[in-house]
Amino acid sequence: MARPGHTRNRPSLEEDEDEEAEDPLDAMISRTGCAAQHRELQECMAARQDWRHCQTQVRAFGECMARRQRAEE
Repeated sequence: MARPGHTRNRPSLEEDEDEEAEDPLDAMISRTGCAAQHRELQECMAARQDWRHCQTQVRAFGECMARRQRAEE
């Protein structure tokens, strides 16, 4: 039985399928052309659990995003 005050309903099958759709943030990053750098950063973060150990990937992603921003200007 649910705890008192717990109002979250189990998602329907349709909502489960929506969750498998591409994440809006991932879609936005893909449009920037920096998806590979972002993926490498995410993989490093997952493996190391500390962004300080992923500075190479942080810089590469930041530089890619900065190039994209300059190109738009």
